[in-house]
Amino acid sequence: MSQLHFVTDPELTPELVDELVEVWTDVSNAGGAVGFVPPVNTADVRPTAERSFARCDGGPDHLLVGFDPDGRVACWLMMGDTGSPLRSHWRWLLRVMVHPKHQGQGYGARLLRAADDAARALGLEALHLTVRGGTGTERFYAGLGYTEVGRAPGAIRVAPGDDRDEIYMMKRI
Repeated sequence: MSQLHFVTDPELTPELVDELVEVWTDVSNAGGAVGFVPPVNTADVRPTAERSFARCDGGPDHLLVGFDPDGRVACWLMMGDTGSPLRSHWRWLLRVMVHPKHQGQGYGARLLRAADDAARALGLEALHLTVRGGTGTERFYAGLGYTEVGRAPGAIRVAPGDDRDEIYMMKRI
């Protein structure tokens, strides 16, 4: 299994932002449930990405990036602040993604374990995430200790006539 190097809150250089947007685009076009429905291009993804990254660049959110041995982005996620002092002890995991060329190599599990470590280092007690129903990813997260805590039936409209449940999961760390 190849080595991954994880960095929390890397410097968001223009080159890194471009690479993160490319990964987000590739994951979306491969069918990943990361906020878009294929087909998309980098111009479609970039505005959402830049708003998201602005919250990580000295803001309330944190970016966790896994780099492959060649120094390229292999996987990444964001830990989103809730905006509430009553919920300051946990974060949302947002945009959890592994580049399609690295799928099936255990990178997703390694990314989630690195998120656990980063969350502990931040003094957090729990991580929450949502999953798009119909993808089977809730089984993946359950295998990493996440528990379903709620479900909003039909909350996600992928296409006309294709509504999916939004599944809420959490893990105490």
